Amino acid sequence: MFVTENNKKNFRSILLLDEMISNNRQFGVVASQDDKVLEPFFVDLMAKGYVTTSGRNYVPTAKGREAHELFNKRFQDYLKLFDIFSFVDLTKGEFAFARFFDFDTDEQWDNFTNNERFEDLRIAVAIFKKMDPAEIVFMSFINEKRIDTEITGWQMDLASDEIWKDIEEICTNALKPEDLGTPDVIEDIVRQGTDLMMDLLKQETERRKEEEEKNRRNNNNGSQQETIVEEYETVEYYEPYYDPWYVSPWWLVPLFLW
Repeated sequence: MFVTENNKKNFRSILLLDEMISNNRQFGVVASQDDKVLEPFFVDLMAKGYVTTSGRNYVPTAKGREAHELFNKRFQDYLKLFDIFSFVDLTKGEFAFARFFDFDTDEQWDNFTNNERFEDLRIAVAIFKKMDPAEIVFMSFINEKRIDTEITGWQMDLASDEIWKDIEEICTNALKPEDLGTPDVIEDIVRQGTDLMMDLLKQETERRKEEEEKNRRNNNNGSQQETIVEEYETVEYYEPYYDPWYVSPWWLVPLFLW
């Protein structure tokens, strides 16, 4: 089994903390009819010091904000690293993302990647790196808006087991490292994906630099220069990933301690 009870607690808790921190959503201690199903999750969060009460509402503590920040760092790693392995042509040894900057619209990109020749190797890479594949799928659900807290009844969806069943099914049916052949095959795929990731990061930095130069010529704006520095730091930050077994320290720290 890939999705554990601890996974469910972690994922539900992160979503609730994100609603409070990122979306400024208020959850009353005396729950509304829609939020009543969430009460057991807030009880757990409060018992472990991740939320407290202020007036009539639950509010995140410093400890809760730290857990939320840690997840966001993992999520940024996911967006940079794992999407590269979403569409891989194993026959030709090609990554769809090698042509990412060839397309001007999301629709053009979607049309290109919607092809049976591409395999999703994100789970295989997660297993190879000894990371939790369930968390990788959970992040993909967030990124693809398959978990939508804007729709009516999202609270019931979060409390039910349907989301977790879907994640379990994806993890079970996904290609695993052993499905790809000898151990050196997945290692080579990770190396190629990492090289591509670094190349895309550098291209993105150059594009931002060119855009900054245009903006500077039109309107000298010092704050935008700081963004360019951050982008260069981002490229340097990911250089340890050239080691195919490397995992960022953010993934080694538990999100929550239950």
